[in-house]
Order: sequence, then C-alpha cells, then structure tokens
Amino acid sequence: MRTCLVTGGAGFIGSHLVEALLARGDRVLVLDDLSTGSVDNLRTVLEHPRLNLTLDSLANTERLYQLLDQADIVFHLAAVVGVQRVLQAPELTAAVNVGPTEMILNYLTTRPRPCFLASTSEVYGKNPKTPLNEDDDLILGPPTKYRWIYACSKAMDEYLALAAHQRHGLPVVIGRFFNVVGPRQTGRYGMVLPRFVDQALSGGPLVVHDDGRQVRCFAHVADVVDGVLGLMNCPTVMGRVFNLGSDQPVTIRQLAETDARVVNPALEIQHVSYERAYGPGFEDIRHRVPDLTRVRQATGYQSRHTLEQIVREVVASKRNAVFPPYT
Repeated sequence: MRTCLVTGGAGFIGSHLVEALLARGDRVLVLDDLSTGSVDNLRTVLEHPRLNLTLDSLANTERLYQLLDQADIVFHLAAVVGVQRVLQAPELTAAVNVGPTEMILNYLTTRPRPCFLASTSEVYGKNPKTPLNEDDDLILGPPTKYRWIYACSKAMDEYLALAAHQRHGLPVVIGRFFNVVGPRQTGRYGMVLPRFVDQALSGGPLVVHDDGRQVRCFAHVADVVDGVLGLMNCPTVMGRVFNLGSDQPVTIRQLAETDARVVNPALEIQHVSYERAYGPGFEDIRHRVPDLTRVRQATGYQSRHTLEQIVREVVASKRNAVFPPYT
C-alpha cells in the first residue's frame, strides 16, 4: 500500500484526487488549512479508514515534514487560487505559492520520492499563440497589474521544481491546469463556470465580462485527475512540464449560453466591463488553448467530457446540494 500526501486535499481538485487515490487502494494524508477548501468536499470519504486529514497550514514546518516523512508520493496542490482572491491579496499569493513549495522541494531532495507539482495555464500570460505548448514563451504583464503575481508565483514554483530535478535528481513532474471545472467548484473566487451556474439557478442574469469573446477550454476534474495519475505512473516523464485540460475551445459568451440553455433558455445574459468587475487597469487573456500532444504521447491522456455534460453535472449537483464522488 502506497501512502500519498495531498496538500490542498480539501480543495476542489484536491478532493477529487483524494477520492481517486483511495479508490485505487492507497493510504492518503491530506494537509489543508481550509482557506479556500472545505471539509465538506471530502464528505464521501471522511470516515474512510485509509484517510488521515490534518487541518493546518503549510507554514507549520514541523507538521509538514512529519507528513512528508510518511509519504511515498507527494501531490502538491495547495495554493492561493482565483482571480478575485489574487487581486485582493497579492502579497499573500506570493507567500503561499512560493515559500511552501520551496520548503517541500528542499526537504524532498534529502529524502527523494516522486512529487507532482500543480501549476497553471496562467504562466503563459499574454502569449497570443494558439495552441500553447509547454516550451512556448511566458509573456507576463507589468508588476503594476496585480493579476500577474499568480502567474509569476507559479512560474517560480516550476523553476524551483525543475532545478531540484536537474541538480538533485528529484523525481518531480509539473502539470499546468487549464480551466478545470466540475462539481464542488465554487464561484466565490471568480471561477467563471460555477459563477454562471449560480447566477442561472438564482434566476439570472448571467454576467459576462467585457465582450465575451475570450476563448477558453474547460476540462472535467475527473479527466484531469486521470491525467495526474497517469503522469505519476510514468517514470519517464519526471523533470518535465505537461499541459492538462481540454483542447476544445469555447468563448465565454458561448459558455453563458450553454448554462442558460441547460437551466432556463429565457435567462438574460448581461455584459459588464472589466473595470466594473475588477476595478481599473485589469488585464485579461484573450485566448488560452492548450496543445495536449505531449501528455497524450506520454500517457494516452484524453478529455472525455463535453462542455454540456459538465454544465449539466454541475447544475444537478448544485440543485441537489450533493457532491458526487470522483468518477
């Protein structure tokens, strides 16, 4: 039986990963401070005999190192997430996203074991290329625009992880998540799909920022979890970076229309400016589509769920106030 440590395991993606690890027979240690996660996300497995939940901060190094010592595999997902949260607390974003990652990597170089580092498509910044592959340039905005601190912090995490692999042989792999969605995700911090669903179930209107022509790709969390596990089961991928998500593009306006069609086609869709939504000077990314060639060649990864299937599942989970387990 393997023991897996999942930091951020009470979060949206983390809780689905925890369920998948338990389902395959692993013992799972979860470390989460509940800053954005929730114990309720783990309700289906809270009493599982192979789950150990620790409610504490990554800043508690003694507790962190104790858990690392017990783990055979580490999944580091804990981070400050969400555009609104990043804009409200840029200094917290840098502190939480970089410092603990450095501590984990440094500790693991002395006690090596496989580590998955969760990164983000945000690191590509304003690169206009479509699709984006893992070796493309990272083009970020100026420090006067706070939204870029999240991308900077996750890019720093990647540099540290790759350096640990190159200098110390640490078996680490990096996954850049592209708009992961599904049951349990909250719109509280700016995530667009659950925000639209909440607005639709409340009777509307669905609020689209700017012209709605921003292009994104939305991947079901179960597909992305499969991708993470596939990478960690493939020793040849260590020391590399992989895009994880869907490569089926949709505009944000089309996403709102899909939500309305599923809930109530008569719902109104409104457009508001970025300034009204986030304040003056906000910068957005017009296109963000991943090239999934590398992960497909390495593991056979596939994104199985369509956008409408995802929306219907999220709507059903919110209507019934239930959070289905990983499938």
